[in-house]
Amino acid sequence: MKKGLLTGIALLGLGLTLAGCSSKSDASSKDTLNVGILQVVQHGSLDEARQGFKAGLKQELKDHHKSTKVTYHYLNAQGDQANLNTMSQQLSQQKNDLLLGIATPAAQALAKKTKTTPTLVTAVTDLKAAGLVKTNDKPQTNVSGTSDLTPVGLQLKLLASLSKGNKPLGIMYNSSEENSVLQVKLAKAYAKKHDLKLKVVSATSTNDVASVLAGLQGKISGLYLPTDNLMASAMKTIGQKAKAAKLPVVTGSIEMAEDGGTATYGINYYDLGKQTGKMAYNVLENGKKPQNMAVETSKHLHLYINKANTKAIGMQPKQIKQP
Repeated sequence: MKKGLLTGIALLGLGLTLAGCSSKSDASSKDTLNVGILQVVQHGSLDEARQGFKAGLKQELKDHHKSTKVTYHYLNAQGDQANLNTMSQQLSQQKNDLLLGIATPAAQALAKKTKTTPTLVTAVTDLKAAGLVKTNDKPQTNVSGTSDLTPVGLQLKLLASLSKGNKPLGIMYNSSEENSVLQVKLAKAYAKKHDLKLKVVSATSTNDVASVLAGLQGKISGLYLPTDNLMASAMKTIGQKAKAAKLPVVTGSIEMAEDGGTATYGINYYDLGKQTGKMAYNVLENGKKPQNMAVETSKHLHLYINKANTKAIGMQPKQIKQP
């Protein structure tokens, strides 16, 4: 009797242990993962980053023979701060296994709403300056991801090679975007070091872009646009004005050049998104924590030439060389 009782207790203990193991909740044991995505505005670069993220995560799951399904909850703030606040609240309150912030304002909005849900970001120029991480090497927060810091100096060098005459190179950006302020600072430092004259102007809304650009007409020999969400949204307008003025335009991103620029030497946002998707796999399936994951930058640079726009301003694509 005593032996049977002890055996029963032992089996009961084993059952409790097994039950405890089976009830453990972690992302790697789920059949379906939920990922919330907040994007600041719709334009080519950010859309490509989002698609690349999904493709990167899908590829990692396939390569590791995982049958896990991913459900995406995607919200786009369309450039509205009130939307960012509401949507980030909504996504943080859902039972998402991971959050993705696309562009600095979206990343900051999510970071303000949750300090616990693993959060990755992409298309953010400087995560530390944006207050998202303690350091880029070791974030020490629930946030990590990929930076879209572009080779500003090489892009200015490319613009200088395309520009004719002695007029300064123009830079147009949105002074309210932190990532743009950083890039302009880098551009000024490069220009000073290489004796390049600059004329820097700012536009803070889509309505301002055309008038600010008109104010530059005849005063610059070429135009540089950083990876700025406002400039990216207005690329078709900028492209049309630049073609009419025979003005070369070098952009911070390939997608911006596709939408109306002349050329650029920079990152591919789809590839950057894929890198972020691979980081997401490590968080969701391997249990890694963003606070210990170093911020990554693009592993590849590409020279892109918009052949139609190049010819429209009186140049031949073959004249454009890698800086």
